[in-house]
Amino acid sequence: MEHRLDLDDAYRRHGPAVLRRARRLLGDDAEAEEVLQEVFVSLAARPEQFAGRSAMTTFLYSATTHLCLNRLRDQRRRHALLGQHAASGGQGPKGPLGADSEAECSSILRQLLSRMPAELAAPAVHHFMDEMTHDEIAEVLGCSRRHVGDLIARALAWVAAQGDGDQ
Repeated sequence: MEHRLDLDDAYRRHGPAVLRRARRLLGDDAEAEEVLQEVFVSLAARPEQFAGRSAMTTFLYSATTHLCLNRLRDQRRRHALLGQHAASGGQGPKGPLGADSEAECSSILRQLLSRMPAELAAPAVHHFMDEMTHDEIAEVLGCSRRHVGDLIARALAWVAAQGDGDQ
């Protein structure tokens, strides 16, 4: 018997979590809302994406992470094309030191994720931002716990290499 996806119910139940996830990764409310819509529009157009191999929350979490990482990469490409013009676009006043430091750290993290190879970015987000265990990440990614450990080690090596090359 075929499983029928109740998209309205899924949106009501899981939409807020998808939106929170996108906000955390993108740092922008408007972009996060676009990702929320894109995740569910894609699911409506191709419900077979969710084959029931995992929980709906696991599927949506993974889909949201993937879309956000793609958006970060696309933003990086747009900024590169804008070149000097993007760099001269003024920045607003800075907040208190604590808030500014956290915002700066998030910005640096988003920049790193935008350049990181896709196969390393998702496990890095799950491990370092979401503080998921290797077992949890393996379930989300559909791979072994051992492979997750390898991916995280490669992500750390990649970040270290970026620091060596940039400084």
